[in-house]
Amino acid sequence: MPAARKRLRAPLVTLALGLVLGFAPMARFADRLVYFPSRTHDGGTPAALGLAHEDVYLRASDGVRLHAWFVPAAAPRHTVLFLHGNAGNISHRLDKLSVLNELGADLLLLDYRGYGRSEGSPDETGTYRDAEAAYQWLRARGLPAERLVAYGESLGGPIAVDLAARQPLGGLVLESAPTSIAAVARYHYPWLPVELLLSVRYDALAKIGGVHAPLLILHSPDDEIVPFAMAEELYAAANPPKRLVRLRGGHNDNFMVAAETYRATLNDFLQRGVR
Repeated sequence: MPAARKRLRAPLVTLALGLVLGFAPMARFADRLVYFPSRTHDGGTPAALGLAHEDVYLRASDGVRLHAWFVPAAAPRHTVLFLHGNAGNISHRLDKLSVLNELGADLLLLDYRGYGRSEGSPDETGTYRDAEAAYQWLRARGLPAERLVAYGESLGGPIAVDLAARQPLGGLVLESAPTSIAAVARYHYPWLPVELLLSVRYDALAKIGGVHAPLLILHSPDDEIVPFAMAEELYAAANPPKRLVRLRGGHNDNFMVAAETYRATLNDFLQRGVR
């Protein structure tokens, strides 16, 4: 899906466009540059991979109606709640869906509010509510917490950390996740007063100490958007058991460039947890 991947080229750094325009009056504008949703499922559906799936509609605690795909595996060992990054929607994550399905994981892919077929518009508190709604939907189906793994991709990382700090999980996977949105902006534009201009925080570093599920961090030292040092910070602040695995490639293609490592590490984590 080359076209889809182009759309997913980490627009987090374009946050700076808002920051250079002013101070407090531009804060809401700067926040909007965090999210790049697509309403159209132009990346395809699981059916394109020959996979059966269920269209799931659920409601967040504030009443926003959300859409997700539930994709069962042939012989599931775990269920993965996939929380995607800040651009596109779930239709642009079919490559990762394929890997996780082949590794024997049932998968619930959630579109946050304002993404895909989900109602509303995204904001930090809302995305936390959305992840919670997806978690509760899975638990209501009788899924034990120890069989549920939250997978946070890029911006989905802080969302997954927030969920894992509040709810029991069997595991947490963070792929190319930032310590916080402000930290990413400071890294790329250290001369700008980002703390004054952002109301969104997505502060995973402040919350990861509250996570007690086994943790797997996947990150590439070549990541051009979220520096590898942030993965090291998250790892240092996290509780054991934990593992940090180096991938290769950029922010959006590391799972393809380092496909063998990516697949083998996830398979090991889903089979045995962190060792």
